[in-house]
Amino acid sequence: MSDTLAIEAAKAKFEAILVKQLERVRRIEEQGDFIDYAALPEIKIGVVGGDGIGPAITGQALRVLQFLLKEETASGKVKFIEITGLTIENRVAQNAPIPADVLTQIKNCDVILKGPTTTPRKGDPWPNIESANVAMRKELDLFANVRPVRVPEKGIDWTFFRENTEGAYALGSDGFNVTDDLAVDFTVATTEGTRRIARAAFDFARANGKKRVTAVTKANVVKTTDGKFLSICAEISKDYPEIAFDDWYIDIMTAKLVDEKRRTDFEVLVLPNLYGDILTDEAAEFQGGVGTAGSANLGKRYAMFEAIHGSAPRMVSEGRARYADPCSIIRAGAMLLAHIGFGGKAASLYKALDICTAGERRLKITGRSDGADSAAFADYIMEKL
Repeated sequence: MSDTLAIEAAKAKFEAILVKQLERVRRIEEQGDFIDYAALPEIKIGVVGGDGIGPAITGQALRVLQFLLKEETASGKVKFIEITGLTIENRVAQNAPIPADVLTQIKNCDVILKGPTTTPRKGDPWPNIESANVAMRKELDLFANVRPVRVPEKGIDWTFFRENTEGAYALGSDGFNVTDDLAVDFTVATTEGTRRIARAAFDFARANGKKRVTAVTKANVVKTTDGKFLSICAEISKDYPEIAFDDWYIDIMTAKLVDEKRRTDFEVLVLPNLYGDILTDEAAEFQGGVGTAGSANLGKRYAMFEAIHGSAPRMVSEGRARYADPCSIIRAGAMLLAHIGFGGKAASLYKALDICTAGERRLKITGRSDGADSAAFADYIMEKL
């Protein structure tokens, strides 16, 4: 193919990408404001056990949340709804990443606490169905991935707001080879998409007594998309005069997170998709690795909170599910509490987790019978509450 024909073919592909993205912008513009949980007569919390060790650890997180919210449950302000059926067996039987009846139940809730789910890979005895997590983010438009990292003894208390639907990953499968010598990928930033992630970060800061929000970009080089992201974050910051706003470039920020003199300055960080992926993995290492953190996926109408580790089917097959560590999903429960307006209860839960995992450490989870089981560890946490 001549270069002229290759360019014409590339133009057609690029046009299709632009049309699709502009349609997405229109859908975002039609969305309303973020849900006001305080205004709801009843906050419905769906609890989805998942599969593998998911039901075992999620059940313990549910016990902790019920303990903390017993007064709100008794008054009718909070209602817990247990949702089954998001197991690999049922998903395969229904040939769906989320069976229709399960999705209906999930959409009837305001927030979701979700246990790990199995995503089949090559060599597994299951057909190759889509990840339940990916499907849930699409179905519920969960555009903000939120991950906290807390290491009290080092003065670290960070919360990252990573944009989940744009940036370099949004069109990761839409790049193409123009010719044998030229390959092109794309990154995308929209006004409405950036506004909603920025406002989510500032709203979290305001609700949880944080004093600083930091945008992380490479706007000095990636001038158009990262420049848009940075300028919109700065614009949104004007609506939150009590919160300081600053910005850093992604390369120097990776260095400043390991700078003992500077890293304690950071509290809430908002950043595009690719940078968020990199920085949150680096940050999690301070806490003990990516398996130690809870995670949230937020939208304007729905929010989902989860452990970020897998379903550990080997532990189940070896009869060790009861010894699985529930701390990640309990941390996700603390994030859920903060999100729906119970910041004080969330702070108490974080403090109890710090005592049980890094301070007093009277019980130890080993994943086997030589350590505490998940129920005993949940009891330990509630004792500290």
